[in-house]
Amino acid sequence: MSNTIISTAVAGVLLALGSHAAIAAPDWGKVPKRDVHVFHPGATPIEWATKKADHSGTAGMKKGETCVGCHEEKGALNFNFKRLADKELEPKGAPKTMTFPVSVQAAYDAANLYIRLTFKSPSGGADKGDKDNEVKATILFADAKVPQADQYGCWQSCHADAKTMPGSDEKKSKYVSAGAYELVQWASKGNKVSDGSVSTERKMSGGATGAKAEASKAGDTYTVTFTRKNPGEGKVVPIGVAIHADNSHGRFHHVSLGYKLGIGADGDVKAVKQ
Repeated sequence: MSNTIISTAVAGVLLALGSHAAIAAPDWGKVPKRDVHVFHPGATPIEWATKKADHSGTAGMKKGETCVGCHEEKGALNFNFKRLADKELEPKGAPKTMTFPVSVQAAYDAANLYIRLTFKSPSGGADKGDKDNEVKATILFADAKVPQADQYGCWQSCHADAKTMPGSDEKKSKYVSAGAYELVQWASKGNKVSDGSVSTERKMSGGATGAKAEASKAGDTYTVTFTRKNPGEGKVVPIGVAIHADNSHGRFHHVSLGYKLGIGADGDVKAVKQ
C-alpha cells in the first residue's frame, strides 16, 4: 500500500473520530444535577399572577424579585397546595400528586446544548385529555424580548383567554405579548419530537432549534434527553419545564417556575462544557 493511500486512510479515521467526538452524548456522570420541582398550577394565568388581589407576590415582582426567589425553599416549593387544588383555582379537579421533582442536567459543546430530565411520572390525574400520550415533556426557552421572562418563566405564555382555561376560547393557543419562546417537546407515543415556538400563537413545528430527543423508562422513572443547537457560550437563557403526566393535556400539566440556564455561565441550572 502506498504512503499516499495510508495517509488518506489515517486522515479518514481521524476525521471520523473527530466527527464522533463532536456529536457524542455528554458524560452525564460528570454533569451536576439540579432538582426542579414541577407543580399543578390550576387556573392561574399571567393575569392572575400579576393581580395583587389574587397573588400577594406581585409587589415583590415589581421590585425585580423572581418566582423562584420567593417560592423555592430548602429544595422544595412553599406553595399553599390546598388552595391550588380547591374549586376556585381548579374547577375541574386537581391531580392526586400536586408536585414532584424533576432532576435537570445540562451540558454543551461547540454545536449543541443537551438537557436531560429524569422524573417519576405520577398517576392519579384529574384530566386524561390526551389519549395517545401517557407522558409529554416540554422545555421553553425565552428570548430577551419576552416581558419579565427571567422572573415569571413560562407564565408569560399562559393567558386567561387561552384554551382549557375556564370559559375561554377553545381556538386560542398560548401566546406572548412580545418576543418569543422556543419550544421543544418529547411525546411518548412514537417518541415524537416537536420543535416549535410561542409568539403570537403556539406552533408545534417550524422551530429553529433543530431539536432531537431520546427517552427511556426504567420502572416508573423516565429519562428524556433533549439535544438542540447551542444558543451560545456565555449566555443566560430563561427556561421553564413542563410535564404532562397520566395522559393529561393543555393546562393540566405540572410546570416549573422560571429558572435561568447558564451556558458556561452562572445560572440556576448550569450547563457544563464537555
